[in-house]
Order: sequence, then C-alpha cells, then structure tokens
Amino acid sequence: MSTGTDTGAGRYSPAPGAAPLPRMIAAQTVFETRMLLRNGEQLLLTVIIPSLLLVLFSAVDIIDTGSGASVDFLAPGVLALAVMSTAFTGQAIATGFERRYGVLKRLGASPLPRWALMTAKTLSVLVTEVLQIVLLTVIAFALGWSPEGSPLAVLLLLVLGTAAFSGLGLLMAGTLKAEATLAAANLVFVLLLVGGGVIVPLEKFPDVAQTLLGLLPISALSEGLRDVLQHGAGMPWDDFGVLAVWAVLGLGAAARLFRWE
Repeated sequence: MSTGTDTGAGRYSPAPGAAPLPRMIAAQTVFETRMLLRNGEQLLLTVIIPSLLLVLFSAVDIIDTGSGASVDFLAPGVLALAVMSTAFTGQAIATGFERRYGVLKRLGASPLPRWALMTAKTLSVLVTEVLQIVLLTVIAFALGWSPEGSPLAVLLLLVLGTAAFSGLGLLMAGTLKAEATLAAANLVFVLLLVGGGVIVPLEKFPDVAQTLLGLLPISALSEGLRDVLQHGAGMPWDDFGVLAVWAVLGLGAAARLFRWE
C-alpha cells in the first residue's frame, strides 16, 4: 500500500492507488477458492459425491462396465464429473447468489476490472480442480487403477472441459435468478451424471440417444478421457472438437449476456 511521497521537511503528500493488477487477481483468487471450499454444499458436489461414486461403483458390481477392472472405466468419468461439478454446478450457484446479493455489482465498481474478477473466478476453479483430481487419482490408484495414454492429452481435455463448463455456468448465473440457477444447476448435474457416460456406458442407451448424448460436453469429456486413460489412445479429436464448440459458445454467450445486477 502506498503511504505517500516525501515533499521535504518530513512532510508527506498522499499517493493513493490500487495495488498492481496481478496482485489483485491473486488475492481475489485466494478469496474465491476459500469461499468455494468453505461452502458445505459445494464441498459435497465437488469432493464427496465423486469420491463416493468412484469407491462404490468400483467396489460393487452394480453396472456392467465391460471387460477389465471397473475402476479403469469409472476413474476417467469421475474426473470429468469433478470438472463439471466445480466449473459448472458450483460456479453457477455461487455466482448466481453473489449476483442476487449485489456482491458482483460492488466488486464491479472496485479497482479490480470485471474481466479480472472473472479471471480470478476461473483460476479459483482450476485450483479446486487440481485438488479434486489429486484426491480422486489417489483413491483410484488405491482401488487398482492402471491409467495409460498421454498426460498432455489428458491435460488439454481437462482444460478445454473446464472452459466449456465454466462458460455454461457463468451464462446460467448471469441470466437466471439465483433460485432458478440453484434448481437448474443441480438438475443438470443429476441428468448429466446419469446420461453423460460418467458411470453408465453410452453403449447402454439406444442408438439415437447415444448420438445425441455424445454431443454433450460431459460425454465428450468422459469419453475422451476414457479413450486416453483406459485405451491408451492419442488425442480423441472428435471429443476435443465437441468440447471446443461448447467452450466457444458458452464463453461467448456468457460474455455477451451476463448481467451484473
């Protein structure tokens, strides 16, 4: 913080000013991350539910996941679910209520630019996802997971999936009322959990439904991660393309339609 400049004879003139932009973004990122991790509902969505699903369906033969260990099929899908729970569901709900209570309006009037605020929210999502992925990976290894494939392909899919879900979450939070966002985000989470190839293979659905479900971002992310981590494939370009389209559409619509009040 600036304290002023010496004008001679021990006199100082005030020199107020905002902190450097990178420092403001870093501070806001830390704040957003703490708020996200302290929220019990969000913690349930981002950590507890994915972990329980991974352990339950890996340990108990409830769903036919094909040949090989169940955890090899489930782990990529649960990683995709973790990304969706944080970047879409958690961010949509938190941002929606911040908008309702005027928090975004006040932050928008602060020295922190609005684009920098959104950058901090995105970085907070990435930090949370790193913690999720580390935890889920440890659990999966304990269950006997044997991943294959390129770490770079996995990283690119996760980042693109984050962009796609983040755009959709911000679009929902910036256009709907907070209560509607809460209901819609949780409903979408449940529907995509069931029909997005996370724990139920898409092959279990009728052919027409498979085609439509395959165009969803959660399906593209879970199937793309599965191709790499379970089957050792290179970059799954079809799934990559689906995620890229959702990312462009979601972020573009959010930037255009987001209302701060």
